[in-house]
Amino acid sequence: QVQLVESGGGSVQAGGSLRLSCAASGSIFRIATMAWYRQAPGKQRDVVASITTGGNTAVADSVKGRFTISRDNAKNTVYLQMNSLKPEDTAVYYCSANFRTPLGRSYDYWGQGTQVTVSS
Repeated sequence: QVQLVESGGGSVQAGGSLRLSCAASGSIFRIATMAWYRQAPGKQRDVVASITTGGNTAVADSVKGRFTISRDNAKNTVYLQMNSLKPEDTAVYYCSANFRTPLGRSYDYWGQGTQVTVSS
């Protein structure tokens, strides 16, 4: 029912930039906190950055100063601008949407993932 469609992944050399996009269904986008996660081979899926419906953002220490999350509510799209990429940023990146019911139950939705590869 809820669909998250990602684009923008690819292969770049260290120091390069990429911008990931995630288009979400409007019914969920306007009420959900959006986030980007990543998962490297053999590692757990970790949050990279998040943005609330009010525009408040949070980023992981490992990407602070290099990555920026933003959302365009008119386009139902969340972005992750990635600059100064490092080989350790190599991972599958996932878009997510999270919202809570009035009783406090949390729901999570995920995109299909997009590969980001950074070579030295």
